[in-house]
Amino acid sequence: MPGKQRPYRVLYHPLVVDRDIPVLPAKMKARIKLAIEQRLTTQPQHYGKPLRYSLKGHRRLRVGDWRVVYRIVARDRMVIILVICHRKEVYSTVVSRLPRD
Repeated sequence: MPGKQRPYRVLYHPLVVDRDIPVLPAKMKARIKLAIEQRLTTQPQHYGKPLRYSLKGHRRLRVGDWRVVYRIVARDRMVIILVICHRKEVYSTVVSRLPRD
């Protein structure tokens, strides 16, 4: 189809796979998976809210009381998910996963 772009590829930080996903409630896990598949693979810049300050360049997707923090690598059509966490813990968790300067 002309004009239709290929979907964004989604990559997960290793700690998302090891720590975040296993502790998600089953219903929320399904909702978050659906949100990632429907939103972040198609238009991640449209659905996510840009973050500021030390998290500039990252975005967050709200799914109920849970947050998905990600970064878009536009040239590679890739979304890197850094954190899937409850809103109370998300910002302290994401800061701990960012590379130190």
